[in-house]
Amino acid sequence: MKKVNRSRRGRRDPKTEVGTRDMLSILPGDIKACNGDRLIFRSGKMQSKTGAGNGGSLSELPAEVQTCKGDKLRELPADLEAGNTDRLSQLPTDVLLDILERVGTLDAVKTCILSKKMQTLPTMLSQIVIDLSTEDLVRIHTVVADVTNKILSARPSKITIRKLKLKFFLSPSHCLSIGKCVGLAMADQKVDEAEFEILTPRNGHLCTEAYRLFFAQQFNDFFRDCPDAFAGLTGLHLQYMRFGESDITNILSYCKRLESLSLFMCDEGGGSVLHVEHARLVELVISYCEFKTVELTSLSKLQRMTFDNWPSSCAENPLVLGFVPQLSKLSLAKSCFSHKKLKLSQLLANVPSVNDLYLEFRSEKIWIQPESPKLLSPGLAKLRCVNLDNLPEECDIAWTMFLLEAAPFVVEFCITVWDHKCHRESQKSYSEKIDVKWEPSDPDFKHKNLAKLTIYGFQSDDNFTGHVRRVMEAAVNIKEVSLHDRKVCKVCAAKFPHVEVRPSSYPRSSDEKDLLRNKITETSVKASPAVIHFRS
Repeated sequence: MKKVNRSRRGRRDPKTEVGTRDMLSILPGDIKACNGDRLIFRSGKMQSKTGAGNGGSLSELPAEVQTCKGDKLRELPADLEAGNTDRLSQLPTDVLLDILERVGTLDAVKTCILSKKMQTLPTMLSQIVIDLSTEDLVRIHTVVADVTNKILSARPSKITIRKLKLKFFLSPSHCLSIGKCVGLAMADQKVDEAEFEILTPRNGHLCTEAYRLFFAQQFNDFFRDCPDAFAGLTGLHLQYMRFGESDITNILSYCKRLESLSLFMCDEGGGSVLHVEHARLVELVISYCEFKTVELTSLSKLQRMTFDNWPSSCAENPLVLGFVPQLSKLSLAKSCFSHKKLKLSQLLANVPSVNDLYLEFRSEKIWIQPESPKLLSPGLAKLRCVNLDNLPEECDIAWTMFLLEAAPFVVEFCITVWDHKCHRESQKSYSEKIDVKWEPSDPDFKHKNLAKLTIYGFQSDDNFTGHVRRVMEAAVNIKEVSLHDRKVCKVCAAKFPHVEVRPSSYPRSSDEKDLLRNKITETSVKASPAVIHFRS
């Protein structure tokens, strides 16, 4: 199961914030005047250089790029590093390019600086990827514009760019430099894939509505000033922006080649409705956005959709799946505190193509409504994989059977039970107050296609053993049952030391595991001969 990693906010040293003046200069006066509200740069001085320059040799790149400390160059043989035997540059050009494209573009540039014979190679790379960590980007944020400009401006037009991926801060001067040189490259040569990931110089709870409005205004200016770059983009990832009405629609209508769009804490005002139409979009991610409703009106090529943490005050159907005939993977995640529950039969009424369903509950209340298989089956006709993540530990997991009953072609079924306090929005579970109400499954129900059942957070109690037994009775062709102990999160333990952790009853010894296997299977002659593995 894939997890989304969140950056941890560490303690800031005032000495590391000297360089924030460079980014503060782009903020409006009323925001800069906010008392006690500081930008979050932490990882060292930001450079005050602006602009990317116009062309020039690689030897003129910023010192940060030419410095080889801390990178893979230190692993080169001593004689090669000293320049006594330049064996690397003696390799054929196509071999060198293949090697250089296996590392990040900045590492490739640093490597080529060692030899005059290799200094033109970065301009011949078919992949240009500058994807620094946020901390490194804070420290050397001007490098993205500098390196991009110098590589693209000296690049032979006959060489196709297979992949161009740039991560950079929303800073007007640097954005404009990047946008202009990328736009010129797109006009002069073929670019198969081009992706922008644009970070704002402020995030988290420190990014107030005023900042989000300002960042959206800055992005719109960047968008208008660099039309050629955006017209050729295939990927765009934005964060912490509050756009005006129809701004996102205009972006989509202009970025005609766009295949992947990610919006994190972006919207057009609280309670707004987003209508999405695009002819080429394949992947859409909408997380922590305050839209009342997201309506996928017409996305003929959409295959993957992620919709996380919609507002509790939103409409009964926060997500409306219109014309999405190729949608195959749907991921939904939500911390639920209200009585509202999502009905999958309504959500998937027009989308029988989904074959991979991921539902994340943030260790809080169950926010989907168990439904009759007759109502739900049409929407789950092609479902093959089901993943239910972070169910609260107080919850009876027997309700999950309704999904198996409604999806006869499911092959893999995975459940994670975990009170993961880092993800929970409250430290008091609401699951006990409102139980999941569902009709018990038909005792004669049989599932012919389920091959694998996986449970994380398995405990040796009736809640788990009874559920495993019931699934094995129903799934007549099941081959494997994998049972794992609770997952461990060091951050949870450090952040919530006062919260008592329930003792685990997961079997440890071989004898305990054998006894539990017998307990699960011996009481039922109907159970299939699946192999039960205790994985932890």
